Amino acid sequence: MKITIDGITKHYHKAQILSGVSLQADQGDIIGILGQNGCGKSTLLSILAGTLRADSGSFLYEDATTAQTDLLKNLSLSSRLIGYVPQSTPLLDELTAYDNLRLWYTQGRAALERELEEGILKELQITEFLHKSVRSLSGGMKKRLSIACALAHHPSVLLMDEPGAALDLNAKELIIRYLHLFCGEGGIVLIATHEKAEIEACTQTYILKNGVTTPYLFDDDMKKLASQLG
Repeated sequence: MKITIDGITKHYHKAQILSGVSLQADQGDIIGILGQNGCGKSTLLSILAGTLRADSGSFLYEDATTAQTDLLKNLSLSSRLIGYVPQSTPLLDELTAYDNLRLWYTQGRAALERELEEGILKELQITEFLHKSVRSLSGGMKKRLSIACALAHHPSVLLMDEPGAALDLNAKELIIRYLHLFCGEGGIVLIATHEKAEIEACTQTYILKNGVTTPYLFDDDMKKLASQLG
């Protein structure tokens, strides 16, 4: 499996947000998208997720069974292949965690129960708050539940927008552990982040600045990174 993001542009009114973003990833890769707030990271992920239209560019996907396809033009295939975890949680506060999951697990209750017993939901430790209302959950629990919902259809590519922001250390570590598991099973992750531990988990990192991406080799020098972002 391979994805190629080529020349994606986007402007709002007179402001050019993305000026030709390009990068590639193979199965097993965790790609970090770094950059200052407002640089366009969320815009890029929204375009790749199909919730926002690009002005130009392509998002090519191919694997052993799928010929190279532009997912920006094939939203039906994109909805099957892409899982998206935005910054805001796409959850219904008045429902329990379990009832939220039932809305996403369209394969039925049996499939949901299997995941709780031995699959994704067990790995994310959802069972510890399964029957609590969403409004009563901590930020880390809500984020794990959001990830679980995004993975309900077993996507090949997972897009995550600042998943560790404002979470406690245990929640951050659990999310990173799952990213390694997801990619170890052949998936690809694109993650917009400022978190040092998430950056260290990446196989490749790119800085998004002035609307374009530049490869960055993370070397534990956060001062150097900060100067690159500025």
